[in-house]
Amino acid sequence: MTEKILILPGDGIGPEIVAQAEKVLTYLINECGLKVTIEHGLLGGSAVDATGVPLPDATLAKARGSAAILLGAVGGVAWESMERALRPERGLLAIRAALGLFANLRPAVLFPQLAAASSLKAEYVRNLDIMIVRELTGGLYFGEPRGIRTLDDGQRQGYNTLVYSEREIERIARVAFDVAGKRRGRVCSVDKANVLEATELWRDVVTNVAQDYPAVELEHMYVDNAAMQLVRAPKQFDVMLTTNLFGDVLSDLASMLTGSIGMLPSAALARDGSGLYEPIHGSAPDIAGQDIANPLATILSLSMLLRYSLAEIKLADKIGLAISQVLSDGLRTKDIHSAGTRCIGTSAMGDAVVQALASLS
Repeated sequence: MTEKILILPGDGIGPEIVAQAEKVLTYLINECGLKVTIEHGLLGGSAVDATGVPLPDATLAKARGSAAILLGAVGGVAWESMERALRPERGLLAIRAALGLFANLRPAVLFPQLAAASSLKAEYVRNLDIMIVRELTGGLYFGEPRGIRTLDDGQRQGYNTLVYSEREIERIARVAFDVAGKRRGRVCSVDKANVLEATELWRDVVTNVAQDYPAVELEHMYVDNAAMQLVRAPKQFDVMLTTNLFGDVLSDLASMLTGSIGMLPSAALARDGSGLYEPIHGSAPDIAGQDIANPLATILSLSMLLRYSLAEIKLADKIGLAISQVLSDGLRTKDIHSAGTRCIGTSAMGDAVVQALASLS
């Protein structure tokens, strides 16, 4: 059966990095027998410019008919002055909600060749392998009511609502426990239950779900302590389970443990296994068009797509081996460049990964 893959380049550096992942995907189709077809669509600022909305109906229709989506990045200063409903990020939030992409998997894995690029000493991060499981369609990013209003005294007030239902918490908790069961068997649930009632419920529901997974060890941790522990002793964590907002922040923090935010992929999954895959970094408009962005997180996102939505485990592993080979060869983009390595551009890095794939055949 031939599956459809929808590619959404997005904004800023998005088209540049996605082009490199598409090189890899094309190689897998032509040389490794991967049976997929590729479609393209618009999301974010590019969609606003072309159609007037951040998530066009045509894009959503293509997304609904696809097994998986590969996204670059959305947003940028060019659209920041627009009304909130038309900003690029609203398109990303909308497609997550429309497709039921509630489970966000964000691995923080350090390639051994990049130990010197980490913000921490090598002994603290060597063999680092953390999976952050972030709830993606609830919490502060989606809660209602929200907005900016003017009070009686003329002062403006911004407000958002943090809300979670038992059902939302239970389904993301089960994802985390299932993932942990295939890893090292430990879940750390991150909340702020001493202050926020929504996460007091979170802790209660996660504790109840844990009873169905006796082989998995559960620990609870407040988010401020979790942030400190990620810097103090990150290898204590296996799977970190947390809310939409906390997961957003903690996964970006974890990215610097791996050497660069340009190295971290992510998957946003629905119940049926379909998903949207993207690097966790932003659109970086300040370096767009300069051929210096790191495409490896996007290529690793493609690897996650193969693993989780297409069950092409061998091809997913092959991409990881190819990237490891490229790093062993001393090739680096600017963000991970160090003494004794060779700095190359975005496009050259994509070519290098394809060449490494060919050498593994």
